[in-house]
Formats: sequence, structure tokens, C-alpha cells
Amino acid sequence: MSALKILRYVAWAAVIVLLGAMGFVGYKQYVAPEGEGLIAPLASIGGPFTMIDASTGKTVTDADFRGKPSAYFFGFTFCPDVCPTTLAETQMWIEQLGPDADKMNFAFVSVDPERDTPEVMRDYVAAFDKRIRPLTGTPEQTEEMVKAYRIYARKVPLDDGDYTMDHSAAVFLMDQDNRFVGTIAYDEDPENAMAKLRRLIDNAS
Repeated sequence: MSALKILRYVAWAAVIVLLGAMGFVGYKQYVAPEGEGLIAPLASIGGPFTMIDASTGKTVTDADFRGKPSAYFFGFTFCPDVCPTTLAETQMWIEQLGPDADKMNFAFVSVDPERDTPEVMRDYVAAFDKRIRPLTGTPEQTEEMVKAYRIYARKVPLDDGDYTMDHSAAVFLMDQDNRFVGTIAYDEDPENAMAKLRRLIDNAS
């Protein structure tokens, strides 16, 4: 791996740590995962998207998520550890929120549309809480959403000819108007995560 690539990964890891430490943020800036010195405002994270809700087979847009705060996690079904762990944590958050969980949207968004068909996503997420909506789409739709949410996602070839995906590991928190307000970092302290979710719900009331 070149020194430039190592620096990029180190910089992106630092960004994830910084975002994960935030509860709720105002207008700030961060270095985009692509490197090259690109600066993007946190306020610009999020935007219009069109995907397929694999649990129903219906097309959904960002408008379907407005009116409630949302927690989006971007990953893929072939993920060996981060994705199933985060989905299990999301299920735990939903259970701990009790009736208040219905005041939020929860979504698992695939960054691997080539393999994550609606059927694959539906069956995979069915192992967790039914309120976690599995979103997938065409490569073009996926790329649009990944770019809108400033997600790092990259296909990594494996020696056997297959591939895996490198991707952002944080859960992105949006308010009821689908505006970015913060993140929950991978493996964040459960009490901190719950406090962020409850604050998000309270601020929407």
C-alpha cells in the first residue's frame, strides 16, 4: 500500500472518530473520504434519494422518511462483522426505546447493489427487528445515495476472485426533516448511543 493511501485511511479513520464523538452538530466541515483535500460541510450530508424497500418491494424516496428522525446504516450483506454487529446493536436500541422506537425510522442501506438484491436484503434483515428497513437499488441509485450522504464505500478485490467492501461504519442520524445531526460510531458506548437517539426523538416532539 502506498504512503498516500495509508495517509488517506488514517485521515478517514480520524474523521470517523471525530464524527462518532459528536452528539449533535451544527455547521462544521470535514475532510471527505476521497482525500485530495476536498472539504465538505456537515450540513450538506443527506439529500434526495430513490431506493427499493426490500421488505415491501416498493420504491421509496427521502420523502417517505420525513416526519420522523432517521438512523441510516450503510453496509452489505456479505459483511463479516461490522454490519451484523451494528444491526444487532440497532435491534437492541429499538428494544430499549420501547414504544418510542416507532417515532423513528431505522434503515440498513446496501452499498453492494451487485449482490444485495431486494430478495437478499429482505431475507438478511428479517433476522433482526422488522422496523429496520432494508434499502437497496440499482448501482446508479446506490451511488446517488452514497454520494448524498458522503459515505465511503469501495470494492476491494480478494485473492480468490471475489470481492469485499470497505465502507463507513458509523450510523448516520438525521432529524425529522432529513437533515444530518450526528452519528453513532461503530461499537460506541451503549449509553451514549441511547442518549443520542432519545435526544433525537425529544427534539422532534
